[in-house]
Amino acid sequence: MNAADIARTAVGIAGNIIAGSMFLSPLPTFIEIWKKGSVGQFSAAPYLATLLNCMVWTLYGLPMVHPHSILVVTINGAGCVVELTYVIIFLIYSQRTNRLKVLLFLLIETLFIAALTLVSLLFLHTVHKRSALVGTISALFNIMMYASPLTIMKMVITTKSVEFMPFYVSLASFGNGVAWTTYALIRFDPFIAIPNGIGTLLATSQLILYATYYKSTKRMIAARKVKSHVDSTLSEVVLSNAAPTK
Repeated sequence: MNAADIARTAVGIAGNIIAGSMFLSPLPTFIEIWKKGSVGQFSAAPYLATLLNCMVWTLYGLPMVHPHSILVVTINGAGCVVELTYVIIFLIYSQRTNRLKVLLFLLIETLFIAALTLVSLLFLHTVHKRSALVGTISALFNIMMYASPLTIMKMVITTKSVEFMPFYVSLASFGNGVAWTTYALIRFDPFIAIPNGIGTLLATSQLILYATYYKSTKRMIAARKVKSHVDSTLSEVVLSNAAPTK
């Protein structure tokens, strides 16, 4: 194993750790969902996109598709388990209409991966062809995963609040993009380098938005708490005044 291989393996292991942190970073969000018993305004889109991304990259890293990519398989296989767990939680705590939408997207993703696997293994007879097909699709879905919070970013700009854009997800996405871009550049793999380079830029934009609207979000939350307290106090006064005297 030469120096480049050692460096690539080391960066790949670091990428596994950072990506694992990224997959686990939404935990505070899902704890909040569990406590409230509702998904509120949180969207399932980032988790469905990440699940699809992990499934495609797991296929890409298999020896019969793209040899010497075990580090790609390990982290994305683990990511499939974690993201599927998040989607199941969304299904449990969503309203019926949203639940049906999530189920539909999950079914479409499963059928797509099954079809891609069959086409790759049965109709493409060389590793180069399999890598080209699955790698291109993987790159596209990786960009989709990084771009999935764009709807939330639009809401942040409109409301001037980052309440529903989890900070740790954005931070982990940035670290993940940097690590895997570096990994791909050591032994050039365009299917990994290009989407993760774009992902790094998108994650940077999210962090800039968070820094821009963090203070205004704190003010909004504080004002909401004060209003809630005032409304509660007024309600108690009204009820007290309305109570019949003996």
